[in-house]
Amino acid sequence: MKRFIFFLLILLGSQFNASSQTAYTIPANVKKILFLGNSITYAGQYVTDIEAYLTIRYPERHFEIINVGLPSETVSGLSEDGHADGKFPRPDLHERLARVLAQTKPDLVFASYGMNDGIYLPFDDSRFQKFKEGINWLHEQVVKSGATIIHLTPPIFDERKGKAYANVLDIYSDWLISLRYTANWNVADIHWPMKKYLEDKRLIDTAYAFAQDGVHPNETGHWIMAKGLLLFLGEASVANAENIKIAMSSHPNGEQILKLIGQRQAIMKDAWLTATGHKRPGMKTGLPLNEAQKKADEIESQIRNLLK
Repeated sequence: MKRFIFFLLILLGSQFNASSQTAYTIPANVKKILFLGNSITYAGQYVTDIEAYLTIRYPERHFEIINVGLPSETVSGLSEDGHADGKFPRPDLHERLARVLAQTKPDLVFASYGMNDGIYLPFDDSRFQKFKEGINWLHEQVVKSGATIIHLTPPIFDERKGKAYANVLDIYSDWLISLRYTANWNVADIHWPMKKYLEDKRLIDTAYAFAQDGVHPNETGHWIMAKGLLLFLGEASVANAENIKIAMSSHPNGEQILKLIGQRQAIMKDAWLTATGHKRPGMKTGLPLNEAQKKADEIESQIRNLLK
């Protein structure tokens, strides 16, 4: 019976797009917002887009948005044989989450996992179980810390690079969506809006792709992710915006603010990753937090002048 209910919820969940999601209003006491995830989050354009939009929309809120996405990471703890040509296994969020939460002290957490968690293999119940266990553990740890967590469905894997793995992420996404109803979780769907956008684009241009490797989305893909999250946050005005620049066009200095926020995010994400620690080789060493924060404060002053 439980299996029947789960698949019924999957069927229902996959029919929804971002515009049909129940809006979540960021509470007035939220100041620090943390983004957890893998290389797509580390790339960070969708994080920058969200911060830039919220900055011009709510200049009085002074959100501090911290990106600690780590390339290759999983929440499932799985790693394929020969990952990175055998140089290192995939990093596991279990190793660093306690430090991240203790040092960043977030009020609100956005978590984007799934892309790496099936380790690019066809669907398997045991791997799916590891993903579910990891997500449940993550949820529990964030709630214990006193923060609220919003889960993101994973971005899409381009089926032209492998239909089997594209299907894995469909299943993982629908399971997360089902938790809205079975566990009363906050889950923002970016997966199905990305999939629909890609399908619609390919009706016009059959060669269109978000990601040449099937995984890492381009600027448009990041905007579709950001837009899905902003719609989840009740920002209906972005629904028809084709890109972040259009979404920012209501402010005369929107593009300059977007650029400055991107610069600040680039400085702070490496500083936070270095400060909180991780086991992934090959990452850039960030500035000490106090030095990075000084640079961030200088950029903030420029942003505030542009907001006047």
